[in-house]
Amino acid sequence: MKTLILAAIRCSLMFLVTGSLFSARPAQAYTVTLEQMGANVVATGSGAINLTGLTLIASDVFSFVQVFASAGLIETGPASALLDAYTGFAGPTSFGSGGLFFASAGSGDFVGIDATANPDPFITVPQNYVSGAALSSSATFDNATIHSLGLTPGTYTWTWGTGLPNQNFTLVIGAAGVPDGGWTVSLLGCGLLGLAASRRKLSC
Repeated sequence: MKTLILAAIRCSLMFLVTGSLFSARPAQAYTVTLEQMGANVVATGSGAINLTGLTLIASDVFSFVQVFASAGLIETGPASALLDAYTGFAGPTSFGSGGLFFASAGSGDFVGIDATANPDPFITVPQNYVSGAALSSSATFDNATIHSLGLTPGTYTWTWGTGLPNQNFTLVIGAAGVPDGGWTVSLLGCGLLGLAASRRKLSC
């Protein structure tokens, strides 16, 4: 029993130390994830956008929270907001065969991408957005499925600039694994320590 208690203490210490190594991470590039949640499809966006390499083409503009897969368009956030639009990126022109669908609800910062807008494809960010600042947004499409919205599961990325951090906009459709910053490794280590301690106890 004493061995098991000591192993548990060591495991807890290792978990705290290992977890702290991964807790302080820089802001990640902006990513939107579209997932099926019950009867609805929910889009969740977070991260930062580095505007270096993009060109401002419009300010004080207005748009809608929507998805248009065949046109490479998705915008998330509140129903009403003033925006800045930037162009100068490259990437896919669609992420499915679906038509235009407006969200039932949205919140957070208004952020989006229109990969086929004429004459200039553009990325939308909140008006007077400071390059590199953290963004967070969401949109919900009620009574919809990934299929009914015409979305093709996968990962789609638009890039610009010279490869600096956060010079990309990523869309993930469907259930995709997300790195957990090392917590799974820590938990696995704890489990192995506990198993080893149990085997030693049984062999006494």
